[in-house]
Order: sequence, then structure tokens, then C-alpha cells
Amino acid sequence: MPHLPDVLLWSVPAFVLLTVVEMVSYRLHPDEDAEGYEAKDAATSVGMGLGSLVFDALWKFPIVAIYATIYELTPLRVPVLWWTLLLMLLAQDFFYYWSHRGHHVIRVLWACHVVHHSSKKFNLTTALRQPWTTWTVWPFYVPMVALGVHPAVIAFTSGANLVYQFWVHTERIDKLPRPFEFVLNTPSHHRVHHASQGGYLDRNFGGILIIWDRMFGSFVAETERPVYGLTKNIETFNPLRVATHEYAAIARDIRAADSWRERAGRVFRGPGWQPAERIAAAQAAKDGPSGNRAPASVEEPAA
Repeated sequence: MPHLPDVLLWSVPAFVLLTVVEMVSYRLHPDEDAEGYEAKDAATSVGMGLGSLVFDALWKFPIVAIYATIYELTPLRVPVLWWTLLLMLLAQDFFYYWSHRGHHVIRVLWACHVVHHSSKKFNLTTALRQPWTTWTVWPFYVPMVALGVHPAVIAFTSGANLVYQFWVHTERIDKLPRPFEFVLNTPSHHRVHHASQGGYLDRNFGGILIIWDRMFGSFVAETERPVYGLTKNIETFNPLRVATHEYAAIARDIRAADSWRERAGRVFRGPGWQPAERIAAAQAAKDGPSGNRAPASVEEPAA
């Protein structure tokens, strides 16, 4: 087994220091346009991060067992050298992009990842707002293990990717010089990712590199100021509800579904998916009995 450092553990002091520096910066130089900090929100984010450490330790046992089995079955082996480690970090970032993108467009995966987007603030504590159900992530890295990458290297590169992303959760850093903005995931790019405006939704999935978004058509540059949070925000600071609210919503939708096709759609389609029949029924309810739209003076419910 390769002996690689726990980069996440070693980075904790830097996380704490940088968060304190950012908090102090808002005290000394307030920004009326920035979201800044709010005590309950920050406490919830830190609590979610601490909880994720506990649950990730639990999920690790079955995931490591699966990875180890695949690794033993494949005849391939990738040696751990300085240059192969760089290539494996690049490969992990590629698969992270697809994992991240998948967790935005498949609802049962979104139920895990939505936790990270549930804050209406955007600061360094938002980076700590991690899900407790990361058992949905491991399948995306199976190709690396099957190609002979040791599971310990997967853990190392995933930790390095997560550590890198900590600093991009801030409004205190403006756009960087163009070469950096073109290649790397930056605070500007990640602000777009956390925004809830229509033009910003489901964009900029990159972890370390933004080139994957440029290659696969999911890149959008920051222009207007982002509005953070969800399209339908949850008004709670309860960590348990933050961690599970979308799973509860899926369960409610499954119970209310009229067919097995709709039940499958509620789980495996996108987060905002509605069956055509329900869309047609809702449109008919908005239209009058004559088939015309209701008068403009009648207020319609928000979507």
C-alpha cells in the first residue's frame, strides 16, 4: 500500500486560519453587496462538515471493500511515482467533474449534493457544508481502480481535490488573471456554480480544473452578481433536516405518484422533473374552461 499523507487532516489548521481571516476582513472592510457571514448559517455549515467526517468514516468500510475487490481482480497496476501521481490527480479531477455533474442532474444523487448548495451565504464555511450520504460518489471512480490505481491513491487525490476547493468559496477574491481563469476553477467560477439564477444553474462543475466545463459545454463566466442558495430554499438550520430534506421530498413524491414510470422519474430524472400529464393538468388549471389563459389581473401561483 502506498504511504500518502492525509491532506485533508493536515489542511484543517489552514481552514481555520483562513476562515478567521475572512471573518475579520468583513469586520474591517464590510461589503454591502457581499453575503458575508451569519452566525446560525456558519454554525450549520461547520456542523455539517463535522458530521460528514463521522458518516464518511462509516461509508468507507463497504466502499474500500468494493474498491479492494476490483483492484485485486484487475491485472493492471499503476506505480506511485511523482509523475504518475500527477496523472492520477488529473484523472481523478476528470471523474470528479462527471460525478459532480451527475449529482446535479439525477435527483437521487442531487439529494446527496443539495446539502452543499443549501446555504444562502457564500463564504469559506460554505465549503465545509458537506453531505452525510456520500455513498453515491464511489461508482464514478471505479474506472480508475479497474485501470490499476490503488484505492489509497483515490483517497489521496480526492482529498487533494477537496482541499483545493476550499479557497474558491469566497466573495473576497475577484477575478484572477486570464490564464488562471481559463484553466483553473476559481472563486469567480465557483460563485456561478453556487448561484440560483436560471442562466447560472448547473454550470461550472470542475474541481481543480475548469477546462472540463469548457470542453463539455457547461462553462459560464461570472457576469451578474450571483444569488446563492436553492431555487426553493429550505428555511432551516437543523443539520438533520439539511442532510435529509431532499430524500424526504423524494419519498413524498413517490407516495403521490400515479404510476411506476412516474416513481422512477421522481428518483432518476432531474430534480425539477414533472411527468407530462401533471404539466398538462397544471396548464389546464391555469387556463379557463374556455381554454384561454386566466385574466392578467388574476395572480397566479409561483412555479
